[in-house]
Amino acid sequence: QVQLMESGGGLVQPGGSLRLSCVTSRTIFSRSVMNWYRQAPGKQRELVALITSGGLTDYSDSVKDRFTLSRDNAKNTIYLQMNNLKPEDTAVYYCKAGGANGDFWGQGTQVTVSS
Repeated sequence: QVQLMESGGGLVQPGGSLRLSCVTSRTIFSRSVMNWYRQAPGKQRELVALITSGGLTDYSDSVKDRFTLSRDNAKNTIYLQMNNLKPEDTAVYYCKAGGANGDFWGQGTQVTVSS
C-alpha cells in the first residue's frame, strides 16, 4: 500500500508562513510528479504546485511568487514553503504522487489563515 504522509499544517495569521512536508517511498518518489492540491470548504480541489523528478516546478497563479515547492531526493520528501499567507489560502492541503503506476494521495493537512 502506497503511503504519502503530510505534515506542517496549522493556524497562522495573515502574512505569516508555514512549511508543508510530504514523504513517501523511494520507489514512488523517484518515478512520480509530486503535487500539492488544496480544497477549501464548498470548493473543488485545485492544483497548487507540482515538481517533476527532475526538479521542474509549476504553480497556480494564485500562489505564484508566494509559495515555493522543493524536493529532497535523499529524504523522499517534498516541501511547500508558503509565505505571505492569505485567508483565501485556508484549505486542506493534499499531497499527490502521479506517475505510470497511477495516482496516490495523502490524507491531507489543514491550513487555516486567520487573525
